[in-house]
Amino acid sequence: MRQLAIAFSAVILMCSYASGADLTPQAVNTATPSEWDKEGDGPDPFIVRVQVLLDRARFSPGVIDGVPGDNLKEAVGTFEEFNDLQADGQIDEKFWAAIQRDNGPALTTYTITEADQNQLYVRDVPEDYGEMARMEWLGYSGPREMLAARFHMDEDLLAELNPHADFARPGTRITIAAVERPAEAKVSRIAVERKAGRVLAFGEGGELVAAYPASIGSTETPTPSGSYKVKGVAKEPPYSYDPKKNFQQGHNTKPLELPPGPKNPVGLVWIDLSKPTYGIHGTPNPALVGKTQSHGCVRLTNWDAIDLSRRVKPGVPVEFR
Repeated sequence: MRQLAIAFSAVILMCSYASGADLTPQAVNTATPSEWDKEGDGPDPFIVRVQVLLDRARFSPGVIDGVPGDNLKEAVGTFEEFNDLQADGQIDEKFWAAIQRDNGPALTTYTITEADQNQLYVRDVPEDYGEMARMEWLGYSGPREMLAARFHMDEDLLAELNPHADFARPGTRITIAAVERPAEAKVSRIAVERKAGRVLAFGEGGELVAAYPASIGSTETPTPSGSYKVKGVAKEPPYSYDPKKNFQQGHNTKPLELPPGPKNPVGLVWIDLSKPTYGIHGTPNPALVGKTQSHGCVRLTNWDAIDLSRRVKPGVPVEFR
């Protein structure tokens, strides 16, 4: 396995939630509202199923973790809004009847490959931009973190579903979220809704084709208002830091060029906008999307940013509202 900085240990520490629920593939794939333990403090099989179904329908709940939260409520509410249901974000009978029209399994299996093992991993990515700039690649810490991101999952949930798995060994068969999304419809318009903390993508006929949770601006570095256009898409971009144009991070007072990678400040993709220095991009911390503010740009999970980037082209209008 190729490594940067410190060699990745093959010893995997299995962190898990405290959960009284029976978190097995069978339990998740057959879970119904009546089995939802609303008082539980760990991942619930029914919530895992709901999150996967929403993800596949492109009403992204963010990180699939099996735990109710604001991103899930927003995804449910958006699904209800655009399916002519009462948009209150509540998982009720009408919502459940509509979302389970997709009756495919929420969990499936995946066999770890040599390519998974041989990716470029970095055990520790520093927080300081000056230290980041001296590195070659800002990668995942190891196969488990990489696989969790690939399947839109919280790393602890992946570990709990696979308590005895060696994620660093090719041939290991693991349980993962079945998040393969349907064929990609082209996006002809994007709406960034600051108050709701979401990005909506519309198709050529005006229909909603995707909704993603987002971190959008802050008081110090607000997101712009008005209408702009997509200029282009950069995959695995480096990050150009300039404290005079953007913000100052730590004690870094000079411009820096940070290397690419999933732990880069803008993640794995940058959708460039006609507003200088602004874009829609990924993130090194998917669990924080929709829960923290950004530095003015629009931050999505890496997988949602990639999904959107594949469906836009230069000239697509982006409205901030």
